[in-house]
Amino acid sequence: MNLKFRLFVIGMLLVITTMAVATQFALTDINYELIVDIPVIPDYGIIYIGSDNLSDGIRLLRKDPSDVKNFKLALGNISTNYHFTYSAAFAIVNEDDFVKDITYIDVFSSTSSYLKIWLHGNKNANANNISNDPTSVLMYDNGTIVNQSNTVAWILGSGDRNASTLCTNTSNREENTHFTRFDETAGVLYSLNNTKIDSGISDYVWVQIELDIPPSTNMDEVYLGEMHIHFESHLTNFY
Repeated sequence: MNLKFRLFVIGMLLVITTMAVATQFALTDINYELIVDIPVIPDYGIIYIGSDNLSDGIRLLRKDPSDVKNFKLALGNISTNYHFTYSAAFAIVNEDDFVKDITYIDVFSSTSSYLKIWLHGNKNANANNISNDPTSVLMYDNGTIVNQSNTVAWILGSGDRNASTLCTNTSNREENTHFTRFDETAGVLYSLNNTKIDSGISDYVWVQIELDIPPSTNMDEVYLGEMHIHFESHLTNFY
């Protein structure tokens, strides 16, 4: 049986649930934020961990103090004529004990032309060129879905149902397991592990986000939209 998972959505001021998405973001001179509605940090399923810091020294992925259920990915103070890249904005981690494919990312927004998204294995490299990171996979390119629903963009190896670990090579967990840490200030799990990872071998992948806001953007409008990351697993049954 072919089971498709639609588990996560990212963007600028987006409200997200693990299965269904209702999103909104505003383009202003104040902040872009990603609000992730995750009631608890699970030990299995798809989880999300932080890495990159914002200029305020706090991790991009952080707990939302206004809502005990929510996390948010704060992308900083944004204005017109702005261009910035976060090579490790967050990581997608598979903690289920079966393989999951990331198939494609779609965005529904009038400002989706300002956004690029990559999956890649070298968290410190700019994924905008495969000479920087050969594992780089461009997923979304300024309004265009690069990988379609019938493609496999990245394969997440099976996890160990332990949110405190990452595995860079699932064929030998004993020698390739790394531990996440908990950021008390941001209230999230994170990793600074620099080990390069590959599709089909590791149980996680780094997500790079690039924002490119043109000078002509109307900063007074509120834009509605949503972005989905699609997963697919091939299982005979659920446990």
